[in-house]
Amino acid sequence: MYDNICKVLAEQFSSDFAAWLLGKPTPLTELSPSELSVEPIRADSLILLESEDVVLHIEFQTKPDDNIPFRMADYRLRVYRRFPNKEMYQFVLYLKETDSELVQKTAFELGKTRHEFNVVRLWEQPTGLFLRSPGLLPFATLTQTSDRTETLRQVAREIDTLGDRRQMSNISASTAILSGLVLNLEVVRRLLRRDIMRESVFYQEILREGLDEGRQEGRQEGRQEGRQEEKLATVPRLFKLGLSVEQIAEALELNPETVRSLINPSS
Repeated sequence: MYDNICKVLAEQFSSDFAAWLLGKPTPLTELSPSELSVEPIRADSLILLESEDVVLHIEFQTKPDDNIPFRMADYRLRVYRRFPNKEMYQFVLYLKETDSELVQKTAFELGKTRHEFNVVRLWEQPTGLFLRSPGLLPFATLTQTSDRTETLRQVAREIDTLGDRRQMSNISASTAILSGLVLNLEVVRRLLRRDIMRESVFYQEILREGLDEGRQEGRQEGRQEGRQEEKLATVPRLFKLGLSVEQIAEALELNPETVRSLINPSS
């Protein structure tokens, strides 16, 4: 879920990401990993953006991954094979703070072969930078802030100044989901406008993703109650997007007490 949201933000606000990571607002379009083929590898956390002269490769990670250095080297060679004259800039963006040494690795080494790439640990990034560009607003609470609640309040104010309602809804929804990595959901729900979030394409995507996962589980396990399970799997995601218990219960035709138990399992 987090990977997909980050990828959509990078695609829709590529100039904001380019200005941040490359130092200038370079116009970029998405490059499909399938164009670099030979053998495909997992591509759910990466996005490739290109201009006439540059390829920007971004990997979004919520957890450390010891396979990242190889992936970066592999994609560098794939891009070189396809675009030998283009410069390539590679960034691994770690979203959630961790003490793992894996998030410090900036190179792949194999014998005499060495390939270097950039690593960005969001919790070390200055917050102010992320309050100046619409596409970076959803990441602000993950940065080096001393008060995440106040930062989210600032983000909410910035969202309210955006003129495009669709943009407001998508940024609100993505902010809610990413802020859930570091903030209590009640805080997120209190500070962000739920009416705007519910208009977001992310709401539809998460609803669809939850239902699809439930259907797949039901088919794989051959259970008659597969339909019910897909509804239950969707509840936490809808709650995170700002829907009330009553709204979720009505939308999924569930008992409100069932919804509450899924949101607060210890209660």
